[in-house]
Amino acid sequence: MIQEEERSEYRERVLLVAVQLPNRPEVEPLLRELGELAETAGGEVVGTLVQPKERIDPGTYLGSGKIEELRELVYETNADTVITDDELSPAQQKNLERALDVKVLDRTGVILDIFAAHARTSEGKLQVELAQLRYNLSRLSGQGTALSRLGGGIGTRGPGEKKLEQDRRAVRNRIGQLRRELEDVVTHRELNRKERQKKGVPVAAIVGYTNAGKSTLLNTLTDAGILAEDKLFATLDTTTRALELPGKQQILLTDTVGFIRKLPTELIRAFRSTLEEAAYADYLIHVVDASDPEWETYRKTVYETLDLLEIREKPVLTVFNKMDLVEGETHFLDDRAEKTVKISAKSGEGLDGLQEALSELLRGGKKKLAMTLPFDRMSLLAEIRRKGELQVEDYRDDGVYVEAYVPADLYGRIVRK
Repeated sequence: MIQEEERSEYRERVLLVAVQLPNRPEVEPLLRELGELAETAGGEVVGTLVQPKERIDPGTYLGSGKIEELRELVYETNADTVITDDELSPAQQKNLERALDVKVLDRTGVILDIFAAHARTSEGKLQVELAQLRYNLSRLSGQGTALSRLGGGIGTRGPGEKKLEQDRRAVRNRIGQLRRELEDVVTHRELNRKERQKKGVPVAAIVGYTNAGKSTLLNTLTDAGILAEDKLFATLDTTTRALELPGKQQILLTDTVGFIRKLPTELIRAFRSTLEEAAYADYLIHVVDASDPEWETYRKTVYETLDLLEIREKPVLTVFNKMDLVEGETHFLDDRAEKTVKISAKSGEGLDGLQEALSELLRGGKKKLAMTLPFDRMSLLAEIRRKGELQVEDYRDDGVYVEAYVPADLYGRIVRK
């Protein structure tokens, strides 16, 4: 029995399990990612098991023979926890736990656990608790034993055992309360968006697969000072910072939560207000980890998630990051991007090219202005600085000569007689 004082240093011994379906021949990348998730949650992977199968067993996930093989593997490796790559129904989870006599979690449960550990802001914590309660609502019956078997560990962060042992009515009441609190947060976020829109400063949302380097990029460009670690879902909370581009134009950069394959539906629902920062942005900066052999799959996953959120028509600048780790000649393409650049956010390589690409992207929807502004129209000069890209500012006897790229509506107001 593990002593309480050793609990904080103890890493759960985890077995990873997947079913290899006919339409999903490659499970190794998924298991590798599941292992990274388990390690991020504090586990130590001690083995894997894959069953080729025509379909997932509706009652036990695996076939009876494979369950017996898994039971022996649990005994041989002294595993504490079994994690499946597919989401389990409450019945599947309960039947597997009964057969194996260890805690059983699915991919969704592990991701929720990581989110619970990494949420920092009050909004993030509300969103995570809401997702966990929704996920666990159908799992309340008999869950107390499973949660208390090891006295903690993966899958037990967040609402916790005490809250999950409440009756369904109490949990539903708590869900209602969380939804109302999040509605207040959404209202506040919408007010902030409207203020930004009034100022006319363009917004770019930084999107990408988890651990692609989004937070590192935002830190490097703006000194945002947010956590950036080499692990999945190191940061969850939205951060917005201003960046001044070479042409003196300002743009707001907003970091968003990382995407992942099989992103749980409950998380998409709970984090919808955060993910919708991308929907309200003028541009998307899509960060791709160029050093990962699976980068093309991850790129597609990001676009699938954006499509799920009905974010399809935004101009995209794709940033192939971590080029300092790429060896040999590799062609990086993104057919949904207006432009692509190669950088290393960590070393700073290629950042000048990134800022120039951003300037060109912003310039695409603007008109070229070249004229002298009389001194009695100086208020327009401040608006040009704020909303446009001011390239020349020359004070003369009859006014200020300017050359700039400005939005079409501002151009119309400036050149009117």
